[in-house]
Order: sequence, then structure tokens, then C-alpha cells
Amino acid sequence: MAEIGHTAIGAWSGGRVMHFGEPLDDQRLEALIRPGDDIRTVVTADVYADGEADRIVGRAVKGLDRDSYCIAAAIGHDFVNGVRQGSSGYPRFTNPSLRGEDEYRSYLFGALEASLERLGTDHVDLVMLHNPDRIGYTNETVWRAMSDLRTEGLASAIGVAPGPANGFTLDLIGCVEMYGDEMDWAMIILNPFEPWPGKMALPALAQKNVKVLARVVDYGGIFHGDLPDEDALVEGDHRKYRPAGWVESGRERLAQIEPIAERHGMTPLQLAAQWTLAQQGVACVVPTFIQEAGEGHKSVEDQRRELATTPTEIVLTAQDLAEIDRLGDNHGCMALKGGTPGHVGEPMPDSWPMEQDLHEVAARWGIRPEHDLVRATG
Repeated sequence: MAEIGHTAIGAWSGGRVMHFGEPLDDQRLEALIRPGDDIRTVVTADVYADGEADRIVGRAVKGLDRDSYCIAAAIGHDFVNGVRQGSSGYPRFTNPSLRGEDEYRSYLFGALEASLERLGTDHVDLVMLHNPDRIGYTNETVWRAMSDLRTEGLASAIGVAPGPANGFTLDLIGCVEMYGDEMDWAMIILNPFEPWPGKMALPALAQKNVKVLARVVDYGGIFHGDLPDEDALVEGDHRKYRPAGWVESGRERLAQIEPIAERHGMTPLQLAAQWTLAQQGVACVVPTFIQEAGEGHKSVEDQRRELATTPTEIVLTAQDLAEIDRLGDNHGCMALKGGTPGHVGEPMPDSWPMEQDLHEVAARWGIRPEHDLVRATG
């Protein structure tokens, strides 16, 4: 039976689910997603394209020995009964307008069972609570049901996947403090140019032996090493939505760490994966593979080959890691989601005021919210 390896493929890759880059045809997409001897884990979520990502994965793994690969799934957005709220997506299943606490268990079981049907399997190797709201992080009924999914054999492991934006630091730590004894994995955003705020949660996760699956390891494609000038980005390129100067800054920093990659015979993507795997508790990395529009971009097949040949053992030295840390410091670069001092107004599905319990979490872990969880000024 396969175990989740140190690298994974995201079902959001390939331009068909997230609609960035050139959409791949069925044959090419399924070949990209298909787990094998090189990369044996694929990560999906039921809400992606209203279930279509699951179906793509199901087609990609059809005919493979079930013990030869792993599927990490995520559930939590109600795209059946909920109404999509623009860029905010579908509501979380815990939204009081959709159901009360007495229906949380039936929702989670029904959602995973529907996902399993689309995937064409009787179990997943990991199921994560996807982008939970404040209720989802803290509710005992939710986490008892998640544990029961594992007990009843629908999933081999359970976890949490905060998001989709960056943040949720205190909420994740508080959730792990309460339910980490039953939790196996957490998926967070983490890469050499985006260590903040994810690294602040790592000690708490490690204390509970919760493994970390790190996403966005490619940092918006910077680590694929083929990013054009900002004014050359074509219409629809996801990097056009980044702040002005993001491209130039990323390329400058990349140029400074490329000599480290070259010393170890690695590509920038492999370096990013290695740095991330060297962080406390990180056991698996999953970048995004997009066939960017225009000339001069790496093929998604080459991107996959680079990830697949990332060394399992950490070859970066302590000096290498320290130099990358220095160049990649992003503290205060953005407004964070979840419970933060920066939240203003009524609670939102992905942002809320800091309640007393979160202040207590911060104090226990030496986090200064007004300094460590806010966007820098100036």
C-alpha cells in the first residue's frame, strides 16, 4: 500500500479547473494528473469545478492498482445547496443559513461519499476539511465526524486545509491544540519566498505530530524560472493580478538563489521543494503546473519531471537554508485572512475579529498579533 510521498500533483493544475493558462486536452491533462512511480500522490477537492476535478482524477487513475497511489481529498464547500458568492466561492457547509450543527455529520459523510463516487474508489488516503470558517475550526461535532470518516474506512487519514488565501495562523494553531491528537495532516501555503505566516504554525503542528502538506511551492510560477517581464504577461495570466513590481522582485530574488540550486545540481523548482521539505514537519510539497500562454514557457510535462526528480533527502546545508531565508523574508507583505487584528467590521466567511481564545493562542506561542499578523505599513 502506497503512502503519501514527498511530492504530489494538484488536480487544479492544467488550466481546466482554475482557468489559468492554456487548457489542456483530456489526454494530456489526465497524463499530467495520473500518479505513477515518479509521483504517487494527487490532491483534489470536491468543490473544484463543481466536482469536475474529482472526475478528472477518477479518469486519470482508472485501471491503476489502488495500492500504488494515494488520493488526498478535501471537502467543506457546499456547492450543491449553496449559491456561489462571486470570487468568494461557495459557502462553507457550516454556514447557519444552510444547516445547523445536527446536520454537520450527515453533510460530511454525504460529501465524501459523493467525491468517492466521482473518483471511482471506495476510500481516499487523506480527507481534509477544506477552507473552514470559524465554526469549522472550533466545532467538536465537525471534528468528531471527520474522525468517524477515518474510523469507518472512507479515509485513511484526516486533516485540515486552511484557505484559500493566506493566513488563518491562530485559527489553525487553535484547531490543532483542540483536535490535533486526532488529526494527521494540515495543508498550508509555504515556499521560500512565502514563509510568512505559515512557518509560525509549524511548531504547534509538530507538537501534535501533524504532518504538513505545503502548497503553492512554485510561488505563482516564479520557481518554474520562465516568467516574462510584467508588461509582457498576456491577458488572463494569473500573475497580472499580483501587485505591481511582484514579477521584478521575484525574479531578482530568484537570480540570487539560483547559484545555490546550481551548486547542488537542482532547478529552481527543485530548490523550492527542497527548502520547503526542510522546514519543521513538512512531509509533502505540491506546486501548480500551468501551461502558460505565449512563447518560451516550460511545458507542464517538464514541470512534472522536475518535481518528480526532486531529491527525497535534504541536500541543502544550514548555510544554504539561512541564505534563502534571508532573501525570502516576506513578513508583512499582505493582509491575512482568518482571525487577525486587521479585520474590520462584521465576521466574514474567511475573515473575522480576534476573539479571546485567539489572543490566548497567540500568547501561548509567543505570537504578537499586532506585529506578526498585520500588513506592514510604509
